[in-house]
Amino acid sequence: MKDKEKNCVTMGYNRKGIIGIFIILLCITIGVLVQEPVAQSLKYHDFSDNRTFVSIPNFFNVVSNLPFIIVGCMGLYSLFISNKITKLDELKVGYCLLFLGLLLIGFGSGYYHLWPSNQTLVWDRLPMTLAFMALIAIIIAEYLSIKLGKRLLYPLLIVGGASVLYWYYTESIGAGDLRFYILVQFLPLIAIPLILLFMKPAFSYGNRYWWLLWTYIFAKVFEHFDTFIFEVLTALSGHTLKHLLAAFGMLLLLNGYKKRKKMEVNDR
Repeated sequence: MKDKEKNCVTMGYNRKGIIGIFIILLCITIGVLVQEPVAQSLKYHDFSDNRTFVSIPNFFNVVSNLPFIIVGCMGLYSLFISNKITKLDELKVGYCLLFLGLLLIGFGSGYYHLWPSNQTLVWDRLPMTLAFMALIAIIIAEYLSIKLGKRLLYPLLIVGGASVLYWYYTESIGAGDLRFYILVQFLPLIAIPLILLFMKPAFSYGNRYWWLLWTYIFAKVFEHFDTFIFEVLTALSGHTLKHLLAAFGMLLLLNGYKKRKKMEVNDR
């Protein structure tokens, strides 16, 4: 009983806060699911920068995925070889899946941008859900409860992967439905700030999660204004900058993982 109470305190557990966050996410989920199915627009695959260099089509959108591979490898090296990441040992697999997902994003997104289509897009989205779901489980463990984060890790991974496979299946039968994938991608943008604002962190440098969140939001903005940015800069498109900024956000998080220290109860 004492161990349970200690875990609740050190992880900033707040029953009312969790219930409130759950209700908010549930309302958003219901609001999305009551909408009509959303098919993947084929215009999504029309990127402004389709230049070919050294026989590589869409060169900059392809090679701008290299930072994901580099940061993913750096994270795995820091986790298993140099042992420089300050982590919750009970969720080591979660940190591993986060950086493995990042590594696979580099390959999956690079493959997709070589030949943009719904068939290749699935290999871009699967590793993204792997990284997203691992990150959520980590934040839950660090801010709410280690036990809860550990229990939710694999169910979250299954839900994330299933959302992509469900979308791909519905597209294959001519009834594309992105609603579940939309929820998997954007619910974290609601849940993470709420958790960071109202729960207590287990480690210092918790602001790195905010930095990651903001870089991701700006990356999505760059993606949205892909053509406009390419017309202004001419050298790089918004989608290329999206890749670079998102990878930079993960680099900032990795740097925070290396610097942070476990916080005492009295410090919080």
